[in-house]
Amino acid sequence: MNWFEPVTLEGKYIQLEPLQPEVHAAPMYEFFEPRVTEFLSRGGAPVQSATDLQAHLEGINALPKRLNWAVRMLESGAVAGRISYSEINESNKWLEIGTMLMPAFWGSMANPEGKLLLMTRAFEVLQVNRVQFKVDIRNERSQGSMAKIGAIREGVLRQYQIRADGFVRDSVMYSVLKSEWADVKVKLEARVQS
Repeated sequence: MNWFEPVTLEGKYIQLEPLQPEVHAAPMYEFFEPRVTEFLSRGGAPVQSATDLQAHLEGINALPKRLNWAVRMLESGAVAGRISYSEINESNKWLEIGTMLMPAFWGSMANPEGKLLLMTRAFEVLQVNRVQFKVDIRNERSQGSMAKIGAIREGVLRQYQIRADGFVRDSVMYSVLKSEWADVKVKLEARVQS
């Protein structure tokens, strides 16, 4: 099984397409607001145009041990943001999921269904033992989202990362283990069905 295979995944509300900055940046930028990069671990560099966003996405695509998808809303065709497998660690059977959604899609099905699609692939196709998430300690909305799906808060990685804007970020680590996946999947499926 190729963990880095750029597959397309389709759900009820969204489609995850392998991220192509030259294709996805402009339609994603239609919904861009500066606050979307406020808490990103690799945020901080100003995005003031579709060209800037394309450069940001190209940088994300160039990172090792990472696979990125554009989040497309099926009903409207809008590109809501991107979601990623990052820090893929095949030898130890774990990976991380990171999300950047445009504020217009916060509270939509984009986040829960995106996580459902990627976690289903991770646990049921790739057979990982662990999926983890790192959230900026200031991002209370994302921490609430982690709690909603049943991810376990493991602790805080203090002064873990220096962002492009120079801010030294503390990250809260969350995880879901293979033994916990069935319960988390039920919660995500219930949110997507509601």
